[in-house]
Amino acid sequence: MWLFALFLIVPLIEISLFITVGGWLTLWPTLALVLLTGIIGTALMRWQGMRVLAELRGDMGQLQNPLSPLAHGALIVVAGLLLLTPGFFTDTIGFLLMVPAIRAAVIGWVGERVKIQTFGMADDLGMEDRPTGPRTGQGTVIDGEFYEMDETPPRNRPSSGPSGWTRH
Repeated sequence: MWLFALFLIVPLIEISLFITVGGWLTLWPTLALVLLTGIIGTALMRWQGMRVLAELRGDMGQLQNPLSPLAHGALIVVAGLLLLTPGFFTDTIGFLLMVPAIRAAVIGWVGERVKIQTFGMADDLGMEDRPTGPRTGQGTVIDGEFYEMDETPPRNRPSSGPSGWTRH
């Protein structure tokens, strides 16, 4: 329902803004302004995307949690798409999402409403008392089952031929 309302309301806002701004500036300056916001948006997306990518590389190199740079990068992509979409309302939202403080606020707002689940090894989750098998200096020993297979060649094949594991 919210998505339908969004697809209905946003184009109506854009049309009304085009009519209003077109009435003030006339046709060609309005079109030039729309093209200019697209060009500026592309440049901003590239510049801020490179900055966030460098931050992501630094976090990954130091084995830190890359969640923040990934979230900022995703919002930069959304902002870039909004800036490339012709319209003044989407351009305004796109330019606002290019501001790092606003992105951080949006990430914090979304983070409060999203449940994050993690995974890890049993020792990392506080389950040290769970039986995992005998410990050695090399790590945990994993117990498994095996079956011996008959290695005799098939009766109708010579013993020097293929093993039968592959088909030729």
